[in-house]
Amino acid sequence: MNKEKALINFKKAQSLVKKIISMLENDEYCIDIMQQNLAVIGMLKSAHQMLLEGHLKTCFKSAMETKNEAKKNRMITEILKVTRWSS
Repeated sequence: MNKEKALINFKKAQSLVKKIISMLENDEYCIDIMQQNLAVIGMLKSAHQMLLEGHLKTCFKSAMETKNEAKKNRMITEILKVTRWSS
């Protein structure tokens, strides 16, 4: 399931953020810090994508199969909110 894979990515990102903080505190080379930061960004984007995919296959799909137009519109609005920044 994507949820478990996303959780692994979040934990790896958390560990790398701690490393980045330590690198900054120790005045390490800026490029090395930025490379670690890019790795964190990649992990977070990947986790976000996994969560989005899971949501689309479950909650969103279920909402779209109902006749409740308000619920459908609410789900569409939510999806738009969480996908704007990831482009």
